[in-house]
Amino acid sequence: MKKITGRRQAREWVVQFLFQTEFNPEELDQALEDFWNDEEKKPLDRDRNYVNEVIRGVLDQQFKIDRTLKRYTDNWDVERLGALDRTVLRVAVYEMLFRDDVPPVVSINEAIEIAKAYSGQKSARFVNGVLDRIQKELKRPSRTPNTDNG
Repeated sequence: MKKITGRRQAREWVVQFLFQTEFNPEELDQALEDFWNDEEKKPLDRDRNYVNEVIRGVLDQQFKIDRTLKRYTDNWDVERLGALDRTVLRVAVYEMLFRDDVPPVVSINEAIEIAKAYSGQKSARFVNGVLDRIQKELKRPSRTPNTDNG
């Protein structure tokens, strides 16, 4: 199996962390410290920083993210979504709405791959459908970072 590195690995760590803390809530700084103390995780500083930023961002913006998801899942209560799908969607929507350095198409493709790897094809199709609908209404380029900050 090919080793996953860089942003793909970072996103997988974000999903793993958020999924894990949803079922085992813990004070955030302590949870992050425990998460990074795992011997198998050896991130580059930039990847570790990215993971920490996205985790904090998803948690800080969760109300707005969930409100967006509810609009694009035909008013389906976000808490009723499968836990993995919900987590993958939250991470992708956070990137699409709040990370100008990540093109939306990248967030979508990464979310699809993570959903496929951890939950299967049906989950990947669902994630793709929701994120594609959101992306179509974004006021930013879909394939490039957003450099129009004003």
